Amino acid sequence: QVTLVESGGGPVESGGSLTLACKMSGYTDGYYAMGWFRQAPTKGREGVAAIVGGGGTKYADSVTGRFTASRSNDKTVMTLEMNTLTPEDTAMYFCAAVLRIGGTWWMLLPQEYKLWGPGNQVTVSS
Repeated sequence: QVTLVESGGGPVESGGSLTLACKMSGYTDGYYAMGWFRQAPTKGREGVAAIVGGGGTKYADSVTGRFTASRSNDKTVMTLEMNTLTPEDTAMYFCAAVLRIGGTWWMLLPQEYKLWGPGNQVTVSS
């Protein structure tokens, strides 16, 4: 059974940086795509960044140039380096994974992912 656990969240001041990590356990297939999603109070869950098995990445417009997603060589750990954080980045951040190959249109759509971590809170103060 594949499980995901996030770490690295917490409070940070506006303009600061934070790095999240997601550990995938029970991993058996390199074709898993992994993504970061976030959900602020009263808002829907939105895609932030994603990496497919081959290494391709996709970012939401709101984080492009500020956030960087990467994956370990064994593809079991995905990190999200977040820079120049603003209060608008405050949310619960979730790691997700899906066994999928081909295309990019789906990478930031939460409904396309099958496995989810419990989430990790990021709070940016002004």
